[in-house]
Order: sequence, then C-alpha cells, then structure tokens
Amino acid sequence: MKFTLSWLGQYLSLGGLTAAQLADRLTMLGLEVEAVQELHTGLDAVKTAKVLSVRKHPDADRLTLCEVEVGDKILPVVCGAPNVRAGLVTAIALPGAKLPGGMEIKKAKVRGQVSEGMLCSFKELGISEAGSGIVELDPALASGLPLAEALELRDTMIEVDLTPNRADCASVIGIAREVAGFSGQQVRRPVQSLPAFAPQAEFSVRIAEPELCPRYAARRLTGVTVKPSPWWLQRLLLAVGMRPINNIVDITNFVMLEYGQPLHVFDYTKIAGKGIVVRRPDAGEAKFITLDGSERSLEPDMLLICDQEKPVAMAGVMGGLNSEVDDSTTEILLESACFNPVSIRRTARRLNLASEASYRFERGVNPEGVTKALERAAQLVCELAGATAAEGLDFYPGKKELIQLELRVKRVNSLLGTSLSGSEIAACLRGIDFSVTEAAGEVLNVTVPAFRMDIEREVDLIEEVARLVGYNEIPVSLPVIAMDCPQPEPLRQLRKKIAAALLGLGFYEAVNYSFVSKKHSDQLGLAADDARRQQVELLNPLNEDQAVMRTMLLPGLLDNIRRNLSFQQSDVRLFETGKVFVSTAPGQQPVERQQLCAVISGGRHPEASPLHFSGQHSDFFDLKGAVQALLRELRLTAAISFETVQEQAEPYTEPGCALRLMANGQQLGLLSKLTREAARAFGIKQDVYFCEIALEPLNALPAAAKSFSSLPRYPSVRRDIALLVPEQVSAGDLLQDILDHKMQHVVYADIFDVYSGKPIEDGMKSVALTVTYRSSEGTLDDETVNGFHEKIVSSLMSRFGGRYREIKESV
Repeated sequence: MKFTLSWLGQYLSLGGLTAAQLADRLTMLGLEVEAVQELHTGLDAVKTAKVLSVRKHPDADRLTLCEVEVGDKILPVVCGAPNVRAGLVTAIALPGAKLPGGMEIKKAKVRGQVSEGMLCSFKELGISEAGSGIVELDPALASGLPLAEALELRDTMIEVDLTPNRADCASVIGIAREVAGFSGQQVRRPVQSLPAFAPQAEFSVRIAEPELCPRYAARRLTGVTVKPSPWWLQRLLLAVGMRPINNIVDITNFVMLEYGQPLHVFDYTKIAGKGIVVRRPDAGEAKFITLDGSERSLEPDMLLICDQEKPVAMAGVMGGLNSEVDDSTTEILLESACFNPVSIRRTARRLNLASEASYRFERGVNPEGVTKALERAAQLVCELAGATAAEGLDFYPGKKELIQLELRVKRVNSLLGTSLSGSEIAACLRGIDFSVTEAAGEVLNVTVPAFRMDIEREVDLIEEVARLVGYNEIPVSLPVIAMDCPQPEPLRQLRKKIAAALLGLGFYEAVNYSFVSKKHSDQLGLAADDARRQQVELLNPLNEDQAVMRTMLLPGLLDNIRRNLSFQQSDVRLFETGKVFVSTAPGQQPVERQQLCAVISGGRHPEASPLHFSGQHSDFFDLKGAVQALLRELRLTAAISFETVQEQAEPYTEPGCALRLMANGQQLGLLSKLTREAARAFGIKQDVYFCEIALEPLNALPAAAKSFSSLPRYPSVRRDIALLVPEQVSAGDLLQDILDHKMQHVVYADIFDVYSGKPIEDGMKSVALTVTYRSSEGTLDDETVNGFHEKIVSSLMSRFGGRYREIKESV
C-alpha cells in the first residue's frame, strides 16, 4: 500500500510529524513500512519556461529554434518536440541540471546553433512514462519558477507492507484511521452523508449468486465528458506508481486507493437490456476478452458481471473490452460491489491476472463502505467530467449483524502485564472507530466495525489494545521458570533410538507428508472392508495426491523407492517413523498411532566395491537381520519371537514369505516381501522387502537399563554341538532353547552350520551350534564345563528328537 504525506494530510493533521517518525509509529502499530522515498529531489535546476517564438532549424528538418523566457532571461533553445509552439508554458532544464535518467545538461551547439538548456517531457523528468512531447503547463503559470514548486511535486511516498489480515489499511483513509488512533484526532471523510437509493431505476440489477456477491451497488451518470484528469489527480496517482489514463478511469483508481473499495465503470450504452446480472458462466460461455485485449478462458465457478446478453466483466478482477469507456462515452454506469474473497483469489490465480482490485477483494473489502465509495466517485465524476448523477440501486443480500464482544479489563491487564483502566482501554478502541460501552464488573461491550474482518475473539481485541498503547509502553518482566528438567516423552525417545540404530545399519530416514493419495489403497489391493480404507478426507486439499490422511507408512516409502529408481538409484534402504490416522466414525477425530516402516530393495551392500560384492542382492534375511539388530539395540527384556506365516499375511505380501513379530502373545509387526503386482502398481520393477512395527506396544515392553562391567579376567571355554534332528525342526528353535534355559556360565551361543544331503539320511538334517562358557570368579575346569554341556545336549535331544553326530572341543 502506497501513499504520500500530502495525500494523508487531506484527512487529518500530521502536526509536524516527519516521514521517519510516521514510519516508526506505523511499524510499531503492526503496519510495517517497507520504503520511505522523497519524490523528485533532482529537479532543482528545472524551471518553468514560456516559449516566445519558434522557427525552423536551418540545418535540420525535425528541429526548431526557440526563444524561451525563463524569469527575466530569454534563452535560445534547440528543440525537437512536435508540440512545441509559441505561447506554450513548459519545463526547461538549465545548464548544470542532472536529470533522473543520468543526462547532464550543458550549454552546447546543436547543428551549429547554440542551445542553453533543454525543454523536457514528463518522462525525461522522471515524473511519468508519457514522453510523446514536452510538458504542457497551465498558461497562467509564471516563468522561472522551480518546477517542483509549481507542480507541487515535493512530497514523500511511504509504502506499507500489509499482512493479509489488515485489508482495512489498503486505503489512505485506513492509514489515516490508524494515525488518528495514536494522535487523538478524527478522520475528515470526503463523504459525510449518503443520498437515498431508489427502489427502481432505468436499469436493473439481479444477483444470481448472493453467496459470492453479498452486496452490489450501481449509479448511472449522464452528460459525461471523457478528457485528461486535472493535474492534482494525476499527481497523486503518479506518486504511488499508477498511470493516469483519463478522468473517469483515474477517478475510480483514486477512490479505490482512498477508500480501499475497487470500482468499475461501464459505458452504459453498451449494456444490453439495460440490466446487470451477477452470475457464473452459462453453458457455451468459454471465452472472454478483458480490457487488456487478452482472451481469457472461463471456468464454471468463476463469477461474472453480465448484461442481459453477455459477460461484460470478470467480477473483482478486470472489466471487459466490450463495455469499455472511450473518448466518445457520454453515459456511464458506476459499479461498487463486495465479492467473496476466495472466489476472486481463485479466479485471479487461474488467469494469472493480478490487479489492484483483485489484491483488495482477495483480502476482503468492507461491505458497509460500498456505497460511500460509490458516492465519492459519483461526486468526483460530476465535478471533473461535468456529469449529472442519475438514479442508483443498492442490493445487499449478504448483510450480517456486527460482531459483539465482551472485553474484560482484568483479562487485558493479565495478558499484557499492564494496569490499564476500563476508560483508557475504551479510548484506545474508540480511536480506531470501534463502538465501546462500559458495563458492570469492569467489562466493556465492544461492537466490531465491519471493516475489521480480522477481529473475532476477545484476544483479538486485547491485541488491538497492545498495539495502540504501544509495545514499548508495556512493562518488561522476566519470566519465572522452575528449576526442573522436563520428563522426556517416551515415544519420542523410542523414535530417536530407532533412528540412531537404523542409521547405523545403513538405512536413510525418510520424512513424508501425512497427506497422501486415495489411490494407495487400490495400489496395495486392500479389501473393500479393510479398516485402512477408512481414510480422513481433507476439506481443501492442495492436490489430488494429498487428498486424505495416511493410514499406512508403506505407500510413502514405495513412492520414495520409485523416485530413487527414476534417478537410477537402485539400491535403497529407507525407514520412516511417524503417525498414521485411522478413522473411527464420521464426525469424530481419527485415532493417531505411531508406526515404524522400513524397506530394503536392490543390492545387499549399496556402497561397497563391486569388485568384492558384485551381484549380491538383498533378500528377506537381510531385513530380518536388521530388525533383530534393532531389537538388540533397544535392549528389550521381554521374550520376542518371529512366527512364520504360511498363508498370505496381507493382500500386498508374498504368500509363504512373511514373519509376524510377537511379544507376550501380541503381534508387534510384520516382515514380508511385497508382491510383484503391488510393486508394479507403484512403478517398481525389483524386489522390495519391508517391515511394519507398531511403536506403542513396542514402547510398552520393558527394557534393560544400561550397565557396565569390567573386561573378563578368566578365559572362556567353547564347546561345539553337532546334532541330527528331523528336517522340520527349525535350527533357530534349538538355539532359542539354549538361550531360554539361561544355564549358569553360558555367555554366548550361536548356529554355525546347517546341512542336509548325503551322507545324512533322508528326513534328517545336521545342525551345528557353538556354546561359550566363562566364570567371573575363576577358570572353569573340564569337569565343570562338561556337566553344564551335557545338560544342554540332553535337553536338545529329548525335546527335538535329535541324536549325536559329532562333538568338537576347543579351549
């Protein structure tokens, strides 16, 4: 939002306030000033001048020799402007002047003729882009005056960077209201009273979409003369970066900047049927040509301003070429309306058509200010275009009651740390046009004005009080902080341990959005009644790939694998810990659960040299080993086991290639291989192994505290066991039996060989295990070790139907 000090001064007294002081006060009010710029500071050597005579240059067809009066001097000047003529009052840059474009003026000869200055255009002076001829000033102006003084160019432009919630300050009057709030003044408004609108008029208005257009007002004006605007109006628009066009268009732009209410003007004679309809596009209305001559594509949800036959404007964005005001226009229809901000924002983005009007409509305009801006514009059209105001119509289907809030004085002081009285708080709010009455019990009844669409709660009013009192005036106090240590959140600690362990195993952590595509359930082949299909849908998703909240982590990691493969990264190890959201019933909050999901695909040793590990691909046992290593790192003391799943565990898992992770009879998770069909659905052409583990039940399992022991002082003794067992017996069951017995002095046990085939008889296999014994109190002798070892062997033989094949010993 741009304005100048002189413009602001039309609505209240600045009382000697400098631009820097004003910028500082506005910034402390929450209106951050982005720029303060002195305008036209380099025009000291540019004066007004009167052309006394003009004659052809003897040596150049396009140049003229002029005698120019500058005060009491008459100077020869060579000029090439087409509009130079005797009697013209214009601007001259005298020798020594340095123009904004960098040109330095010197006394020189031009084609043999002396020129003691340059007659300038507005473009050369940096005032505007109009550069077709030299400046034409009021003939009554005396020559020799400083141009900046004669045209009242000396001013300061201030630009405020508004936050989206402060649409009320997208106008000069809005800024003046804020200044009045801290200076104790009343804003002088150009329109003090409004004429009544007729119930009927020569033209008609129908709002077919009242939810998108809560208010629409229009007034007809006759006897209009379209011509250039007076200099005071051009000057104000130029100062804030707007290009003057003609008096009618300039008035609408001026009032928009003054009131923050965008306006539009139609050539009334081009309105078919003398009626306005606010509606969406009809069937067959696919294209529309806007004022800039561009053909725009219409979509069904865009809002249009139409006459009885066709669209004439895109509501809140830009008018149409078919109803444009031109030099021959004598009768106009002036429009002032309020449109739905979301609708205007959507239309402007789709058309890539941002404008000053859409900027304000997108943030919301004051519906109560619609007719005020309309009457201000009508007043100026009558004054500057010689028009006569005819009838007007005002339709307000979306009128709402003003918000009423209670503001507790005690609550204000509690939140701000102040000791303000009720009357002081009321004075602050009244200063920015809030209606305040004092009630019993130190409570203020506050009526929120319509232009403050961001005020909805008591705390919003307290924020207003804080900025009006001044943040620098609020006492500073140090917070009281208890000297204690917050209790770490258990699940967060578990996630950190899991991340550290898996990173150490060569995995990379992925962080995906919780918003996913609906297609994931179909890609995994989930059944229609599967609870994971009960997804929470977003009301306003960013796109269709982020339309629902995830019920699984696996699809996100599969998308990550596909993306890595597209970049020729075929060796992938990823994991993610995060929330999944399971819907319980319509209208209720979903249940949030923490999960771990890890995937392995591609090579077994992703970053190892292919000379030593070429062609080794990951398999199911790599995944199982990673899970076992993770469980060891978590130091869980509960009995955790893997149960083989013979059938298909899930629609997306390979039959016979799955393990359930169990603890205390409860399933913690699942390890499996992804089916080829599911992999292809995600665009993956190689094997993928995955695990899914629920973190809440995992976190509930007891874990051993970390303890430290000295290095062993006494040597260990190792015994190997080789047994023949039935082929259906799992080697892991033998090892688990040894570990479950917790035999005294057994410090380590593991499998080192499994063999079946000749010379082993059919239906049997050989399993070789190693057991290590050690005592912390002394060296174990053979007799002691043999006693313990025979108990272990006897247990294995009796439980699993095994018999000796061979026993080896080493110390």
